[in-house]
Amino acid sequence: MTPIDLIGYAAAFLTSASFVPQAVLVIRTRRTGGISLLMYSMFVTGVALWLVYGIKQGALPLIAANSVTLALATTILFIAAQERWKRRGTLKARAPGVALTKDQNPDL
Repeated sequence: MTPIDLIGYAAAFLTSASFVPQAVLVIRTRRTGGISLLMYSMFVTGVALWLVYGIKQGALPLIAANSVTLALATTILFIAAQERWKRRGTLKARAPGVALTKDQNPDL
């Protein structure tokens, strides 16, 4: 293994591992108030494309990192969408300045 491979594996590990605390928190608490569904949708799509690119290039660090990140980010996106739909009946974000009703959860 070359030094550049080690850098690739270190980068793959760190970027993938950075999603673990967020995924654990979301799975455990179902609190997703600060999560933008549009941003996460775009991110998940981008990670999926990076995964395809890594597969086509045969780059194991890209394949490993993007496989793990895709699974974690998709889980977060799915839970955020599910919770928002369950609480509000819509995937749209609440407009700024619109007050919450007493039965709405501010975290969603």
